[in-house]
Amino acid sequence: MAASFRKSEPVQGRSQTHATFEVENLNPTPGSNNGCRSNRFMEDGVLLTWDDLWVTVAGGRPILQGLTGYARPGELLAIMGPSGCGKSTLLDTLAGRQGPKTSQAGHILINGRKQALAYGTSAYVTQDDALITTLTVREAVYYSAQLQLPDTMDNSEKKERAETTIREMGLQDAMDTRIGGWGAKGLSGGQKRRVSICIEILTRPKLLFLDEPTSGLDSAASYYVMSRIASLNQKDNIGRTIIASIHQPSTEVFQLFTNLYLLSAGKTVYFGSVSAANEFFALNGFPCPTLQNPSDHFLKTINKDFDKDIELGFANGIPTQEVIDILVKSYKSSDIYQMVQKEIAQICKKGGGALEKNKRQSGFFTQCHVLTRRSFTNMSRDLGYYWLRLGIYISLSIVIGTVFSHIGMGYGSIQARGSLMMFVASFLTFMAIGGFPSFVEEMKVFERERLNGHYGVTPFVIGNTLSALPFLALVALIPGAITYFLPGLHHGYQHFLFFVIIIFACMMLVESLMMIVASAVPNFLMGIIVGAGIQGLMMLVGGFFRLPNDLPKPLLKYPFYHIAFHKYAYQGLFKNEFLGLTFPNVEAGNGGSPTITGEEILKQNWHFETAYSKWVDLSILFAMVVFYRVLFLIIIKTTEKVKPVMVKFMSAIRKERTQVTVNPSATPSATPSCADKGRWL
Repeated sequence: MAASFRKSEPVQGRSQTHATFEVENLNPTPGSNNGCRSNRFMEDGVLLTWDDLWVTVAGGRPILQGLTGYARPGELLAIMGPSGCGKSTLLDTLAGRQGPKTSQAGHILINGRKQALAYGTSAYVTQDDALITTLTVREAVYYSAQLQLPDTMDNSEKKERAETTIREMGLQDAMDTRIGGWGAKGLSGGQKRRVSICIEILTRPKLLFLDEPTSGLDSAASYYVMSRIASLNQKDNIGRTIIASIHQPSTEVFQLFTNLYLLSAGKTVYFGSVSAANEFFALNGFPCPTLQNPSDHFLKTINKDFDKDIELGFANGIPTQEVIDILVKSYKSSDIYQMVQKEIAQICKKGGGALEKNKRQSGFFTQCHVLTRRSFTNMSRDLGYYWLRLGIYISLSIVIGTVFSHIGMGYGSIQARGSLMMFVASFLTFMAIGGFPSFVEEMKVFERERLNGHYGVTPFVIGNTLSALPFLALVALIPGAITYFLPGLHHGYQHFLFFVIIIFACMMLVESLMMIVASAVPNFLMGIIVGAGIQGLMMLVGGFFRLPNDLPKPLLKYPFYHIAFHKYAYQGLFKNEFLGLTFPNVEAGNGGSPTITGEEILKQNWHFETAYSKWVDLSILFAMVVFYRVLFLIIIKTTEKVKPVMVKFMSAIRKERTQVTVNPSATPSATPSCADKGRWL
């Protein structure tokens, strides 16, 4: 979009200092190569428009106020502005990622019509690089290709697509380098950002959103990242519509942008070509100093967090808020704003093609298989997931075996055996929460990939469960063997195997419980606290610290005692240990039997239920594992379905208030045809 400027003629109600824009060459020149290419991009690409867009939060406070604009295929639109101006909110709203605590008004159309973004058509690169740090670049991108690309492509084609994408982003020299994270050196920040972009462009999306792609990068890394993004159209001849929120680009990065959307306090300061922005500011009395980065000048001019009028000579001593008001009014009264309105009206009138619906992901079984392999690889390389836990378990098992060594068969061994069983079922399995931080990191990757539609929730749960089984079996077997044979517990390998299986089931239960906690708690520190509290309550009412018959019946016995997995773990372990054994009875001198059986001990000493066998207790434990995993699945799926409903519900509640408090001050839309087309939320 090319633009020329002239001073406006005196018009009633309008300052003579405002600049009027005359827009020229809005469409490509017919017959030119660039024009042909742009026309093809327009036909095949995604043209996104938004008109009179408002976003408010609880209380009616507006975050975005009457924004209007568009993004065209083959162009790179930069959304800029000071911190807190609404850049990320605008990006999220355009991408359909509006939060449940916000309400939206206005019109967002795709190709001039109301339609949802189909899978594979759009991609969103988040500000934080949520990646599996133990994978190499090649592995991360290839696993993602196997998940996103359809089963009609064979593995060699998917591998070629992955490696081609890696080369497009300039990562060919780092293909076999691990991504790295805390405690493990790996890729640089810029390389991680490019890996995130690689993963999202595997399906060759026509609409690409990037939230602060240069955040935390130096100027050189920022330029390399943005130059690769800007060159995507030349790599595969796909007319991508690219929208990026960016905080403070360097001069070189700024020159890569096609159009600029400048925001301040949720209002449009400027929307148009990058090349015309300097003249817009100059004609309004705020010229960019020679040899200064234009983006720095724009942000400095409209940033009201620090009042600039204390600097002599800057903005002619005008307060920042007044500067913003001047620029906002100038843009609203300019010819370029009118042309934007006409362009949107023309798009709505002409309409466009519906987004293709035939892009498919990989199949269900492929997703389960790939996620299981990827999760297993991550678990085997992440020391904090299971290996550190295994080392601690072995150390504790040696200590436990030493403390209870040569436990014997005397009457005093009854209490010792009970204490040992309790420690194993409670505190040894309690430490399974140690892998929670690693799981939270995996959940971050899942949330990013799920929001972009890479795979379903069910394959993730199945993959995580299957990949964990070998490690949990190892953690249960080795420490279990030390704990069982060193003290000399009930002889017989069938008893030992049952002992190990109980430990295995309890650790799976704890991990399943922590999965549910992770779905509801925002960070791993709070998750560990909540998970520890839940397990502490279950231990107290499990039937050891307070006998079942002595528990207060309201709440603690019914239902907590019966839903605490420790009840069934205790009973299974105690039945496995005591049934079939006899111990000397110290009360035999008072006319009692000289021996006491294990069944009598379970009934008299521990008040355990002996009407059913230990295998029933074990079955209940595994049933609880399945229940917890299914509950986690239901929570995630319900959250996904409820969130859009909540957004629409909150928007409907606040709609009337928004119209009364906000819309009267909004500039009337010049595109009634867009309103007829409807609203895309």
